[in-house]
Amino acid sequence: MGFVSGFVAIIGRPNAGKSTLINSIIKQKIAITTNKAQTTRNNIRGIMTDENSQIIFVDTPGIHKPHHQLGEAMVKEAWSSLSGADLIYFIVDVSTKFGSGDEFILRQLATKKLPVILVLNKIDLLTKEELIIYLEKWQSSFDFKEIVPISALKNNNIDHLIEVTKGYLKDTIRYYPDNQVCDYPEQFIIAEIIREKILMNTQEEIPHSVAVVIEKLVAKKDKMIINAMILVERDSQKGIVIGKQGSMLKKVGSQARNELELVVGCKVFLELFVRVEKNWRDRKRQLIQLGYVKTEFSDE
Repeated sequence: MGFVSGFVAIIGRPNAGKSTLINSIIKQKIAITTNKAQTTRNNIRGIMTDENSQIIFVDTPGIHKPHHQLGEAMVKEAWSSLSGADLIYFIVDVSTKFGSGDEFILRQLATKKLPVILVLNKIDLLTKEELIIYLEKWQSSFDFKEIVPISALKNNNIDHLIEVTKGYLKDTIRYYPDNQVCDYPEQFIIAEIIREKILMNTQEEIPHSVAVVIEKLVAKKDKMIINAMILVERDSQKGIVIGKQGSMLKKVGSQARNELELVVGCKVFLELFVRVEKNWRDRKRQLIQLGYVKTEFSDE
């Protein structure tokens, strides 16, 4: 087999394991993962290159019923990933029941002229008998080109998924250098790592209401200086993110700094600030500035 390349869009409902799968394939963390739904807000490209292929995986926000303009932008972003794709992974969490959200995605997929591989994720949570019953339900729901059961977290059957994928790729172009594993600016991953630490350490009302803006980034020979602004929607949320005597902000800053030093390979000086921007998720100007909405959209 000669060299092949192409783009694979990974779609699914929130928390299906899309980001965990892409990290497992690339063999390093390029997308943040938490147990909170809608963690991923942008399409993120992960690049896997081996001796006979280069596959660009596009991790997308979870398909869900939006309740604000941020949600609408996220769902639009997810579907936009299909326009340049050669193949679609529809990833499903086997520990959840087949529902109306899945039916909606399948109806949309039926309008696309692209091959679809059903990726049944988290198979480590089911017995073989339960998996067979689940598989039969999905087989009758859509004309999938392939159905591949995996566990992204346990790295189970990922190699088989990659080999199956190569059979659907037609390009022969090397789109990226062999050693490149992702395609987004350094500021983006820094902001995402900080946001991940906030999501991991805070409860219900915070995760969907927070955004991170890198206001200053100075890279020197042996250190990096970062000032980041954490946006929340209400004063009560600001209090939660800061914590008693600044305890939560210190905890988030410490965890983020430790990971950032591994990512950038030098000492990191990180300063975090918190600002209230009321209803930022429903303000197009704010969403454009944060990169969640493309600038061709008109302002509020």
